Amino acid sequence: MTELGRFITLEGGEGTGKSTLISSLARELMARGRDVIVTREPGGTLLAEQVRTLALTPPEDHIWTPLSHALLMNTARDDHLTQLIRPALKRGSWVICDRFADSTRAYQSIDGLDMKSLLEIEAIVVGDTRPDLTLILDAAPEALAERRQQRDVSDVFEEKGMEFHEQVRSAFLTIARAEPDRCVVLDALQSPKDVLQSALETISARLETT
Repeated sequence: MTELGRFITLEGGEGTGKSTLISSLARELMARGRDVIVTREPGGTLLAEQVRTLALTPPEDHIWTPLSHALLMNTARDDHLTQLIRPALKRGSWVICDRFADSTRAYQSIDGLDMKSLLEIEAIVVGDTRPDLTLILDAAPEALAERRQQRDVSDVFEEKGMEFHEQVRSAFLTIARAEPDRCVVLDALQSPKDVLQSALETISARLETT
């Protein structure tokens, strides 16, 4: 009998450790017998990865408007959902995605696009394919500054100042408070082992994996 797939998303500011947690989660869930697909946004498909490059590293001296940026993210998301996420869930796989629609809400609202427009676009693109669980890795941006520097990543978001990162954190915490049935906040300053344990306990409790 094919079991229904589960859709887990990881969210949080830059340097919170999403990539590390995703790798560990995938290993643990596969050890429990789950078929696990790991993916990311923007990206995950050939077309969406091309959009990722345009959105995050535009040509020098060119800046997307907030609406254009949001539309790019959702263009990539539509292809990602159609080509990868929905088929995987339908065949019973578990999908773990590094960022999803919450990131678009957070980042593009800070850039200046109103939340009403963001949610309207999201509703069209995402439809009923909502995450079963969203893990939000949280920590004060000041505490993560060294991590961000060590990552040596350069894009339109990494290069913003501390105030922007504070706003991102606040936006994710607002989403978590508004949707507690879906979102769980994890302390990103714990050791990777402890963050993984917290995530696994949450998954077991919320999605009945044990």
